[in-house]
Amino acid sequence: MVVDLPTGEQADLIFRALADSTRRDIVRRSTGGDLSVSALAREYPISTTAVQKHVAVLERAGLVERTRRGREQLVQSRIETITRARELLDELEALWRDRLDRIDELVDSNEGAEQ
Repeated sequence: MVVDLPTGEQADLIFRALADSTRRDIVRRSTGGDLSVSALAREYPISTTAVQKHVAVLERAGLVERTRRGREQLVQSRIETITRARELLDELEALWRDRLDRIDELVDSNEGAEQ
């Protein structure tokens, strides 16, 4: 059992942030190392300000970290947060698989009783 899963509020922030395709792409692009916000903005048909807002949402969720180097704002994914979110999803999947298995067993036992 994983001990350090995101709390309800933290999980909500993470999954709301990841609900947007642009933000998911920013996380993906920034896993390879620091990227400037201006370099990220060139990849999307939206303004630099809009990209900064997306980065702010990701930062609040703990999915990226923003640092300053001179005049540039650099973004890098926080792999540990992504890992914790994946572990939470794995736990939820196991819970639902267990429930489905129990339903299958119940259906099988009812079919056997009817025969």
